[in-house]
Amino acid sequence: MTMRRWRRPGMFAIGLTLLGASAFGALGFWQLDRAAQKQRLLAAYADAAHAPAEDFASVRDRVDMQHYPHVHIAGKFDPAHGYLLDEQVREGRLGVHAIGVYLPDGEDRALLVDRGWIAWDHAPGSAPALPPLPAGATVLQGIYAPYPGGGLRLGGNALAAQAAWPKLTLRLDAAELAADLGRPMLPGLLLLDAQAGSGFVREWTPSVMPPERHRAYALQWFALALAVLVTFVVLHWRNPAMAQSGKMNK
Repeated sequence: MTMRRWRRPGMFAIGLTLLGASAFGALGFWQLDRAAQKQRLLAAYADAAHAPAEDFASVRDRVDMQHYPHVHIAGKFDPAHGYLLDEQVREGRLGVHAIGVYLPDGEDRALLVDRGWIAWDHAPGSAPALPPLPAGATVLQGIYAPYPGGGLRLGGNALAAQAAWPKLTLRLDAAELAADLGRPMLPGLLLLDAQAGSGFVREWTPSVMPPERHRAYALQWFALALAVLVTFVVLHWRNPAMAQSGKMNK
């Protein structure tokens, strides 16, 4: 039986191997940490809907990706203005999120309110069948969350080019909305609690990569780190007979 021998590697090979394995390993652990962050985020989001509602005034300027307070707020909707967040797909169906403009009592800034998702197939000449806004003083309850990410900016600010309300948009940008409405905006938006008969689908989840995807990426990075180490061993753990044969053929 032919025994294999360890061929002493050069410093360059050792350094390159350690660098590659360390880099891939670090990326794997980074993805695991991102997965843990997303898991905490989803848990916070899920818990928020069942938490006791607190006064909006105490949290109106606290918006971050880790806290989603469940709040109640008094005020009234602006019946003349609103937005449709377009290209929102749910269970294979195309639709929009109806975004209302709400004027909280005792507050100069406007609050965006996501009334929920409703189907709209964008047939020519059609419009989504939006339930009417509540008239007069209204108390709302829901999750106070950061503006959703995503959406492409194509051709500049599309809101300024539209005259009819509600305006169609692919993204919610606080600065563009403030300019469009002519008033300052609160830093987050309200995701209304589910309500039977509202006409909207209200199932809120953050628009983030799920933890399972991060874990899958972590596994890929760890596999690459292992491949680097295995390659190093294979290249330096040689069969003497093969090595001798190689010398004779030169």
